[in-house]
Amino acid sequence: RKLVAIVAADVAGYSRLMEADEEATLATLSDHRRIIDQEIADHRGRIAGTAGDSVLAEFASVLDAVHAGLRIQQLLGEANGALPEHRRMQFRIGINIGDVMVKDGDIFGDGVNIAARIEALARPGGICVSRGVRDHIRHKILVGFEDLGEQSVKNIAQPIRVFHLRLDGAEDADELAAD
Repeated sequence: RKLVAIVAADVAGYSRLMEADEEATLATLSDHRRIIDQEIADHRGRIAGTAGDSVLAEFASVLDAVHAGLRIQQLLGEANGALPEHRRMQFRIGINIGDVMVKDGDIFGDGVNIAARIEALARPGGICVSRGVRDHIRHKILVGFEDLGEQSVKNIAQPIRVFHLRLDGAEDADELAAD
């Protein structure tokens, strides 16, 4: 077991893109994956799993995980700008910190499951984080937090407090009042 920051990323609307044009979608996915894989490596992360249009990565540092996620979304936004609108591919990213089990290089456990559930709550092109991640980075990085409140998610017994990262650095008024 080990404590890590977990990044889960998945393409929004992948089935729609595949139905419209499989070859172009796979080419875009390959190009986007090169960007994602490089940023994970550049930020001292490790890819722990992939499946189709999803990526699971672990980081020893929460800050590295968030910096990687932010850079990935920035670079993918730039890459999408060069594509026709109907071929643009946006990822959702979820970041959690949790205790995981490791077997044959793969990571397992509630920490992974929560990261995946948080990812599903993110807007296309956006990043959602758990409260633990927010608490680790809140005074160390210039992002704001939109408090999405306690979220009940599939197969997780307790609700999870989720925050959407705001790149403008502005914090939600409710968040400031809660501090």
